[in-house]
Amino acid sequence: MVNELRELMREASAIPPQDRTDVAAVLGRGRRRVRVRRMAILAGTSLAAGAIALGSLAWLDPAPADLAAAGVPRPAGPTVRLTDARPAVEGQDYRELAAYTNEDLEADNGQYFDGVTDDGLVLFRDGPRSTQRYPRFALMDPATGEKDWLAEARDIGQSQLWAVELSEQRLVLVSPGEPVQSGDDMAMALTAHVYDRASGTWDTLRWTDLPAIDGPWGARVGPDGRLYVPVLASRGEIPEGGWPTGPDGEADDADAEGDTYDLWSVSLTEQRDVRDEGLRVGAFDFAQDAMVWTDSQNGDAGRVHVRDLATGEERSFDPALGERCNLLGFSADGDRIAMSQYCGTYEGGVRDDRVQVVTTDGDQVMTVQDNGVEGGQLVAGGDYLTVTAYDRATGGTYLYDFDQERLLRLSDGTSSWSVAVGPTPGDQFMWTTPAGGKVELFGRSGATAHLGEIIR
Repeated sequence: MVNELRELMREASAIPPQDRTDVAAVLGRGRRRVRVRRMAILAGTSLAAGAIALGSLAWLDPAPADLAAAGVPRPAGPTVRLTDARPAVEGQDYRELAAYTNEDLEADNGQYFDGVTDDGLVLFRDGPRSTQRYPRFALMDPATGEKDWLAEARDIGQSQLWAVELSEQRLVLVSPGEPVQSGDDMAMALTAHVYDRASGTWDTLRWTDLPAIDGPWGARVGPDGRLYVPVLASRGEIPEGGWPTGPDGEADDADAEGDTYDLWSVSLTEQRDVRDEGLRVGAFDFAQDAMVWTDSQNGDAGRVHVRDLATGEERSFDPALGERCNLLGFSADGDRIAMSQYCGTYEGGVRDDRVQVVTTDGDQVMTVQDNGVEGGQLVAGGDYLTVTAYDRATGGTYLYDFDQERLLRLSDGTSSWSVAVGPTPGDQFMWTTPAGGKVELFGRSGATAHLGEIIR
C-alpha cells in the first residue's frame, strides 16, 4: 500500500529526487521487493533520474527485536548485535570532513556527494531539478566548501548515475542506456561518462559489442583500468505456486534460487575493445590483490571464489552463510569479504538480516545480525565495515572496527534518501542522516550527506 501511495504522489513530479540504493534489487522481479525499502520509477522508456524512498513507519514496535524469542538461528562464527554498539565520538573515533543538507527532497531533486577523488576532492552533483534540466558537477574542497564547477555534461541527461572511478586523472560515471527486450526481462545498454581532469572535457562511451545488461550498478573498475560488467546468464526461478507467506503476512523468499552472470570487460578509452572474460559469476568485486566472486547472487550464493591477480591461481570455499540466506550485497577490500543477506522472517515479523564478514581464505571474522540490517560496505582497506539499519529502535549507520572488535553507532536515524554514495579513498567514508520536516507516513523530507575520516 505504501509503495502505491508513493508512486501516485511521485507521478506529478517531472524530476523526482535521485535515489541510488540497491537499485539492482529494486528493479528486479517482484520477489526482490520483499527485502528493499525503496521503490524506483521507470519513466517512459528510460530510467528516471530520481526514485521513491520509504522512511521508517510510525507504527513499528520501538523495542529492539528479540531474535532468540522469534526463533532466529545464529550464524557461523562470532556474532554482533546492534545493541552492542556504543556511540561514536567525533574527534575521537572519526572526524567529519564535510556535510551538506537537502532540506526538502519531497519537493524536488537536490545536491549529492557522488564520492571522493583519490586526491581528496568531493564529486558534488547538483540536480537535475525542476528549474535545471541537466545535472551540474563540481569538485569540492571538503575543508573550505569551495567548488570548481566542471564543464557541462549534457549527454548525461537525467539518467541515474553511479561513480565507479574517481582518480586524479579521470572521473568515470556509469548510467543505463536505452532499454531493450532480452528474453523475459527488460535489459539496457551500458553508458559510461568519462571526465578527463587534465583537458577538462567529457567523453561518452557506448560499446556496441557489449550485450545488454540488467543495469550499470554491478559494474566495477578493475586494477587493470578496465570496466568489468556482469551480463545476465540465468534468473532464479520463482517456485510453482509462488513464495510462501511469512509471519508478517508478506512473501518470504528466503533460500531463493540465485541469479548468475557472464562477466565481460570493456576499455574506458576504446569503444571497440570489448572482451568476454569467459567467467560465470554471481556477485563479484576486487580485493587488494585478488578478484573474488560467488556462484550466484540474489539467492543462494553457493561458494566464494578467489583469483590471485598476480599468479592467476584460484581457490574456493564455502562461506557458511546459512541454509536460508539470500546474498543481496557483496563487498571486498584488503583480505576481507562482506556479504549482506536476508535469511528469512520469523515469529512476530522479526527478520534475520545479516552482514557476514569472512577472509579471502574462508575464515569467519564476524557477523552483524539483527532485524533490518543491510548494506555492509568494507572501507579503509578492509579494516572497517559500515552497515545501515532500518528498524525503528536501532535504525542508523554503524561502523565496525575489526582491530578493536567494536561496533560504533554514527547516527540514531536512517534517511529515506541516498545522498552520499560512491568511492572514497584511504580512511574516508560517507553516510546519510535524516533532515528536514516530517512527512506523514514517510519520515523526514530531507537528508544530510556526511563525509568522515576514521581516526586510528
